[in-house]
Amino acid sequence: MSVILKIGIGLITSKLLAIFIGPSGMALVGNLRNFLTSLESISTLGFQSGIVKYVAENEKNKSELQKIIATVFLTLLVVVIVLSGLLFFLASFWNNRIFGDNFEFSLVFKILALALPWYAISIFLLAVINGLGKFKKVIWVNCIGNTIGLVVSVLLILKFTTLGALLAVVISPALLFFVTFYFINKEIAFFDTIKFRLFDFRIIKNLSSYSLMALVSAVFGPLVFLAIRNNVIQTLGIDQAGYWETMTRISSYYLLFVSTLLSVYFLPKLSNSKTDQETKSIFWTYYKTILPVFIIGVTIIYFLRFFIIKLLFTAEFLPVENLFLGQLLGDVFKVCSLILGFQFLAKKMTAAFIISELLSLAGLYFSSLYFIRIFGIEGVVLAQAFDNFLYLFFLLFYFKNVFINR
Repeated sequence: MSVILKIGIGLITSKLLAIFIGPSGMALVGNLRNFLTSLESISTLGFQSGIVKYVAENEKNKSELQKIIATVFLTLLVVVIVLSGLLFFLASFWNNRIFGDNFEFSLVFKILALALPWYAISIFLLAVINGLGKFKKVIWVNCIGNTIGLVVSVLLILKFTTLGALLAVVISPALLFFVTFYFINKEIAFFDTIKFRLFDFRIIKNLSSYSLMALVSAVFGPLVFLAIRNNVIQTLGIDQAGYWETMTRISSYYLLFVSTLLSVYFLPKLSNSKTDQETKSIFWTYYKTILPVFIIGVTIIYFLRFFIIKLLFTAEFLPVENLFLGQLLGDVFKVCSLILGFQFLAKKMTAAFIISELLSLAGLYFSSLYFIRIFGIEGVVLAQAFDNFLYLFFLLFYFKNVFINR
C-alpha cells in the first residue's frame, strides 16, 4: 500500500508538472532531483544500511545503542553544516552547474542549504526506527511524508510554476524530519542520547565499510545522468531533455515494484544463502516468477503508451512515445541483472561491485554521447539498453559458477 500510495502521488505530481511547467521545466526538475540524490548520499555518508544493522544488533544494549546514535548524529551534523555552507555561499555556482547560464534559480540552492540538515537527520532517524524493528512506523513515516510532499508540491507549483516545482523538490523531504522525530521520540529519549562524551570513532570506522558501495552507486549514478541530460540540453534542446525525463519518471514507477520486492524479499534470502546451490535456487525463483510478469507488464505498457502519456501528462508530451521501445527493452535487461547485482550487496563484494558499477556508468555516459549523435534523443534510451545488456552479460559471466553449479 505504501508503494501504491507513492506511485499514485508521483502520478498526480507528474500531471501537475506537465500542465504547469511543460517539458523544459521537467528537464530542470530532473537535473535538481539527480543533484539532490547525490547530495543526500554524501550528507548521510551512505551510512543508512550500516545504521539499520548496528541498531538492530544493539537494540537491547542501551549503552552501545546510545553510542551509535550519538556518534552518527554528531558526525552527520558536522557534514551537513559544511555542505549547507557550500550550497548557500556558492549558490550561483551550483545554479550554473545544474541549470546552466540561461536560468537563474540561485534561490533554490539557498533554500536547499537551509533544508538539508533537516533532511539528512530525518534519513538518519528513519534508519534508527528501521533498525529498532518498527517496520509499521517506517511505512507510516513514508506514507505521511509522501502525502505532505504532494500538498507542498501542489501549493508551490500553483503559486510559482517552475520555481515552485524546484522548491518543492528541496523543501518536501526536509519536512519529513518532523514526522520521523515524532516517531523516534516515542521509542527513545532522543535529546538525552546526544552527548559528546558518547562519541566513539570505532563506530564510524565500522560503518565506513557499509558506506563505500552506497556512495559509489548513489553519488556517481545521478551525476552521470545529470551530465547526460546537460549534454542533451546543449545538443538537442531543453524540451528533448524534458521528454527523456518524462520517460524516466514513467519507468521509475513500474520499476519501484521490482526494487521493493528485491529489497524486502530476495535480498535477505541472498544474505542468508550459504551455498552456490541455494543462491542458484533464489536466482531461478526470481527469473521464473518476477521476470515473466514484468515482461508481460511492460508489453502492455508499450501498447498503451499513447493512453499513458495523455493520462499522466499532456498532448505536448506525445513525442515521448518514441522513447518507449528503447526504455522498456533496457528495463527488461535491467530487471534481469538486478537480482545478480544484489548478490554483490548480500555478500559484501565491495571491490567487484565498485568496479562493475563504475565501468557500467562510464559505458552509459560514452555510449549516450555516441548514440545521441546518431539517433537524437532516442539515442539516450538506446544507450541505456545497450549498457544494461553489457552489464547483464558481465554479471552472468561473473556468477557463471553459480549457474553451472549442480
